[in-house]
Amino acid sequence: MYVTLPNAATDPRQRGTVIAILSSPLATRSVRRIAPGAHVFREGDAASHVYEVQTGILRLTRVLENGRRQVIAFALPGDIVGFPNGDLHHTDCDAIGPCEVIPHRREALENGEGNPETHRRLLKAALREISAMQDHFMMLARKSATEKVASFLMVLSERVSVQRGGLSTIELKMKRADIADFLGLTIETVSRTFTQLRNSGIISLQSAQSVVVLDADSLAEASEAA
Repeated sequence: MYVTLPNAATDPRQRGTVIAILSSPLATRSVRRIAPGAHVFREGDAASHVYEVQTGILRLTRVLENGRRQVIAFALPGDIVGFPNGDLHHTDCDAIGPCEVIPHRREALENGEGNPETHRRLLKAALREISAMQDHFMMLARKSATEKVASFLMVLSERVSVQRGGLSTIELKMKRADIADFLGLTIETVSRTFTQLRNSGIISLQSAQSVVVLDADSLAEASEAA
Protein backbone atom coordinates (compact mmCIF):
# COMPACT_ATOMS: atom_id res chain seq x y z
CA MET A 1 0.00 0.00 0.00
CA TYR A 2 1.25 3.40 -1.01
CA VAL A 3 -0.66 6.65 -0.60
CA THR A 4 -1.30 7.68 -4.17
CA LEU A 5 -2.40 10.95 -5.69
CA PRO A 6 -6.11 11.59 -6.41
CA ASN A 7 -7.41 9.65 -9.42
CA ALA A 8 -4.76 6.95 -9.01
CA ALA A 9 -6.32 3.59 -9.80
CA THR A 10 -7.29 1.46 -6.85
CA ASP A 11 -9.21 -1.66 -7.74
CA PRO A 12 -11.63 -2.60 -4.94
CA ARG A 13 -11.89 -6.07 -6.43
CA GLN A 14 -8.31 -6.65 -5.27
CA ARG A 15 -9.60 -7.44 -1.77
CA GLY A 16 -10.90 -10.85 -2.82
CA THR A 17 -8.10 -11.82 -5.18
CA VAL A 18 -6.03 -13.88 -2.77
CA ILE A 19 -9.02 -15.66 -1.27
CA ALA A 20 -10.00 -16.81 -4.74
CA ILE A 21 -6.49 -18.16 -5.34
CA LEU A 22 -6.78 -20.33 -2.26
CA SER A 23 -9.73 -22.26 -3.65
CA SER A 24 -7.49 -25.15 -4.66
CA PRO A 25 -6.02 -27.54 -2.08
CA LEU A 26 -2.53 -27.05 -3.53
CA ALA A 27 -2.69 -23.30 -2.96
CA THR A 28 -4.05 -23.73 0.54
CA ARG A 29 -1.06 -25.85 1.58
CA SER A 30 1.31 -23.03 0.59
CA VAL A 31 -0.12 -20.49 3.02
CA ARG A 32 2.41 -19.30 5.59
CA ARG A 33 1.21 -17.80 8.88
CA ILE A 34 3.22 -14.93 10.33
CA ALA A 35 3.03 -14.10 14.04
CA PRO A 36 2.78 -10.44 15.15
CA GLY A 37 6.22 -8.86 15.11
CA ALA A 38 7.80 -11.73 13.17
CA HIS A 39 9.76 -11.00 10.01
CA VAL A 40 8.88 -12.38 6.59
CA PHE A 41 12.35 -11.29 5.46
CA ARG A 42 15.09 -8.85 6.44
CA GLU A 43 17.16 -6.42 4.41
CA GLY A 44 20.05 -8.33 2.87
CA ASP A 45 18.32 -11.73 2.91
CA ALA A 46 18.42 -13.75 -0.29
CA ALA A 47 15.29 -12.90 -2.28
CA SER A 48 14.17 -16.43 -3.12
CA HIS A 49 10.43 -15.66 -2.88
CA VAL A 50 7.86 -12.93 -3.30
CA TYR A 51 4.90 -12.96 -0.92
CA GLU A 52 1.21 -12.40 -1.55
CA VAL A 53 -0.72 -11.09 1.45
CA GLN A 54 -3.90 -12.98 2.25
CA THR A 55 -4.81 -11.52 5.64
CA GLY A 56 -3.32 -8.92 7.98
CA ILE A 57 -0.88 -6.09 7.30
CA LEU A 58 2.85 -6.24 6.68
CA ARG A 59 5.22 -3.31 7.26
CA LEU A 60 8.22 -2.67 5.00
CA THR A 61 10.97 -0.57 6.60
CA ARG A 62 14.57 0.57 6.16
CA VAL A 63 16.95 2.14 8.64
CA LEU A 64 18.66 5.18 7.13
CA GLU A 65 22.33 6.06 7.52
CA ASN A 66 21.47 8.55 10.28
CA GLY A 67 19.76 5.78 12.25
CA ARG A 68 16.21 6.95 11.56
CA ARG A 69 13.62 4.46 10.43
CA GLN A 70 11.61 4.94 7.25
CA VAL A 71 8.41 2.99 6.67
CA ILE A 72 8.50 2.29 2.95
CA ALA A 73 5.04 0.77 2.61
CA PHE A 74 2.26 -1.19 4.26
CA ALA A 75 1.15 -4.36 2.48
CA LEU A 76 -2.59 -5.03 2.69
CA PRO A 77 -4.56 -8.11 1.60
CA GLY A 78 -4.07 -8.52 -2.15
CA ASP A 79 -0.65 -6.80 -2.19
CA ILE A 80 2.55 -8.58 -3.13
CA VAL A 81 5.88 -7.80 -1.46
CA GLY A 82 9.47 -8.92 -1.86
CA PHE A 83 10.25 -7.79 -5.39
CA PRO A 84 14.03 -7.59 -5.02
CA ASN A 85 16.73 -5.18 -6.12
CA GLY A 86 19.03 -7.79 -7.59
CA ASP A 87 19.24 -11.02 -5.59
CA LEU A 88 18.73 -9.53 -2.11
CA HIS A 89 15.78 -7.98 -0.31
CA HIS A 90 16.30 -4.25 0.15
CA THR A 91 13.92 -3.74 3.10
CA ASP A 92 12.86 -5.41 6.31
CA CYS A 93 9.33 -6.84 6.25
CA ASP A 94 7.47 -7.72 9.45
CA ALA A 95 3.89 -8.37 10.49
CA ILE A 96 1.99 -5.68 12.39
CA GLY A 97 -0.53 -8.27 13.56
CA PRO A 98 -1.34 -11.88 12.67
CA CYS A 99 -0.85 -12.35 8.92
CA GLU A 100 -1.11 -15.03 6.28
CA VAL A 101 0.95 -14.89 3.09
CA ILE A 102 1.39 -17.07 0.03
CA PRO A 103 5.07 -17.51 -0.96
CA HIS A 104 5.87 -17.64 -4.70
CA ARG A 105 9.30 -18.95 -5.72
CA ARG A 106 11.22 -16.45 -7.85
CA GLU A 107 12.93 -19.29 -9.71
CA ALA A 108 9.57 -20.70 -10.83
CA LEU A 109 8.42 -17.27 -11.99
CA GLU A 110 11.63 -16.52 -13.86
CA ASN A 111 11.71 -19.96 -15.53
CA GLY A 112 8.09 -19.74 -16.62
CA GLU A 113 7.01 -22.64 -14.41
CA GLY A 114 3.64 -22.80 -12.68
CA ASN A 115 0.31 -21.22 -13.48
CA PRO A 116 0.40 -18.64 -16.33
CA GLU A 117 -2.44 -16.70 -14.69
CA THR A 118 -0.34 -16.37 -11.52
CA HIS A 119 2.54 -15.03 -13.63
CA ARG A 120 0.31 -12.41 -15.25
CA ARG A 121 -1.13 -11.36 -11.90
CA LEU A 122 2.28 -11.00 -10.28
CA LEU A 123 3.54 -8.97 -13.24
CA LYS A 124 0.57 -6.63 -12.93
CA ALA A 125 1.26 -6.35 -9.21
CA ALA A 126 4.88 -5.39 -9.87
CA LEU A 127 3.88 -2.73 -12.39
CA ARG A 128 1.18 -1.44 -10.04
CA GLU A 129 3.73 -1.21 -7.22
CA ILE A 130 6.12 0.84 -9.34
CA SER A 131 3.38 3.25 -10.40
CA ALA A 132 2.02 3.60 -6.86
CA MET A 133 5.51 4.16 -5.47
CA GLN A 134 6.10 7.01 -7.92
CA ASP A 135 2.79 8.62 -6.95
CA HIS A 136 3.61 8.18 -3.27
CA PHE A 137 6.93 9.99 -3.63
CA MET A 138 5.18 12.84 -5.45
CA MET A 139 2.63 13.00 -2.64
CA LEU A 140 5.37 13.25 -0.02
CA ALA A 141 6.88 16.23 -1.85
CA ARG A 142 3.66 18.08 -2.73
CA LYS A 143 1.10 17.60 0.01
CA SER A 144 0.56 19.25 3.36
CA ALA A 145 0.27 17.26 6.59
CA THR A 146 -3.53 17.37 6.46
CA GLU A 147 -3.56 16.24 2.82
CA LYS A 148 -1.16 13.38 3.58
CA VAL A 149 -3.15 12.04 6.54
CA ALA A 150 -6.45 12.43 4.67
CA SER A 151 -4.99 10.56 1.68
CA PHE A 152 -3.77 7.81 3.97
CA LEU A 153 -7.25 7.40 5.48
CA MET A 154 -8.84 7.47 2.02
CA VAL A 155 -6.73 4.51 0.87
CA LEU A 156 -7.47 2.52 4.02
CA SER A 157 -11.17 3.33 3.71
CA GLU A 158 -11.19 1.95 0.17
CA ARG A 159 -9.10 -1.12 0.97
CA VAL A 160 -9.79 -2.41 4.49
CA SER A 161 -12.71 -0.53 6.05
CA VAL A 162 -15.84 -2.21 7.40
CA GLN A 163 -19.29 -0.74 6.73
CA ARG A 164 -21.25 -0.10 9.91
CA GLY A 165 -24.47 1.86 9.83
CA GLY A 166 -23.66 3.18 6.36
CA LEU A 167 -20.28 4.56 7.49
CA SER A 168 -16.77 3.26 6.87
CA THR A 169 -14.93 2.15 10.00
CA ILE A 170 -11.15 1.77 9.80
CA GLU A 171 -9.35 -0.30 12.41
CA LEU A 172 -5.82 1.08 12.40
CA LYS A 173 -3.39 -1.78 13.00
CA MET A 174 -0.37 0.51 12.76
CA LYS A 175 0.72 2.94 15.47
CA ARG A 176 0.95 6.71 15.07
CA ALA A 177 4.75 6.33 14.86
CA ASP A 178 4.35 3.98 11.87
CA ILE A 179 2.04 6.44 10.13
CA ALA A 180 4.43 9.32 10.83
CA ASP A 181 7.43 7.41 9.44
CA PHE A 182 5.38 6.45 6.37
CA LEU A 183 4.12 9.97 5.61
CA GLY A 184 7.31 11.84 6.48
CA LEU A 185 5.73 13.60 9.47
CA THR A 186 6.28 13.72 13.22
CA ILE A 187 4.09 11.74 15.62
CA GLU A 188 2.82 15.03 17.07
CA THR A 189 1.78 16.29 13.63
CA VAL A 190 -0.06 13.06 12.84
CA SER A 191 -1.94 13.16 16.16
CA ARG A 192 -2.75 16.85 15.72
CA THR A 193 -4.06 16.24 12.20
CA PHE A 194 -6.31 13.42 13.38
CA THR A 195 -7.72 15.82 15.98
CA GLN A 196 -8.27 18.52 13.34
CA LEU A 197 -10.16 16.10 11.09
CA ARG A 198 -12.26 15.01 14.06
CA ASN A 199 -13.02 18.61 15.09
CA SER A 200 -14.06 19.35 11.49
CA GLY A 201 -16.64 16.57 11.64
CA ILE A 202 -14.92 14.59 8.90
CA ILE A 203 -14.02 11.61 11.10
CA SER A 204 -14.74 10.40 14.59
CA LEU A 205 -12.31 8.52 16.82
CA GLN A 206 -13.98 5.71 18.73
CA SER A 207 -10.53 4.92 20.13
CA ALA A 208 -6.95 5.72 19.18
CA GLN A 209 -7.05 2.85 16.68
CA SER A 210 -10.66 3.02 15.44
CA VAL A 211 -11.59 5.72 12.91
CA VAL A 212 -15.09 6.27 11.51
CA VAL A 213 -15.37 8.28 8.29
CA LEU A 214 -18.35 10.58 8.84
CA ASP A 215 -18.00 12.62 5.64
CA ALA A 216 -16.28 10.77 2.80
CA ASP A 217 -16.62 13.69 0.36
CA SER A 218 -14.96 16.12 2.76
CA LEU A 219 -12.20 13.58 3.45
CA ALA A 220 -11.58 13.33 -0.30
CA GLU A 221 -11.45 17.12 -0.58
CA ALA A 222 -9.03 17.31 2.34
CA SER A 223 -6.74 14.83 0.59
CA GLU A 224 -6.36 16.91 -2.56
CA ALA A 225 -3.28 19.11 -2.95
CA ALA A 226 -4.09 22.77 -3.54
